[in-house]
Amino acid sequence: MASQVPASHTAVSPAAVSPSAPTQPARAQQPARPQQPSRQQPERTQQMTVPRLSTREVEVLLAWFASDSKDEAAARLFISSSTVNTHLTRIRAKYAAAGRPAKSKASLFARAVQDGHTDLDAW
Repeated sequence: MASQVPASHTAVSPAAVSPSAPTQPARAQQPARPQQPSRQQPERTQQMTVPRLSTREVEVLLAWFASDSKDEAAARLFISSSTVNTHLTRIRAKYAAAGRPAKSKASLFARAVQDGHTDLDAW
């Protein structure tokens, strides 16, 4: 014996709804989004582009770090402050070309530590 389903529980097809009844607009189905790989922080083991600084550029950079001004660094190295400025401009340009811009003294110091030109114990 087959069980009977009450009429109130039967499915009604959309065509059976009267045209005068308000209908809800059909939702447009969006295509499934492909899963994107998870974004992870780059590992410290990845190779960074290290600009090739001359021995004199490193010397000027370290003297500037140890000084309060470019004039003081220049006096330590027996050069003019404009020469210190020229070296620093070239160093910054090399870091920018390597994709690692360093616009401040602190960021240049960080690059020098990262690249092995100095370490925190020296300061």
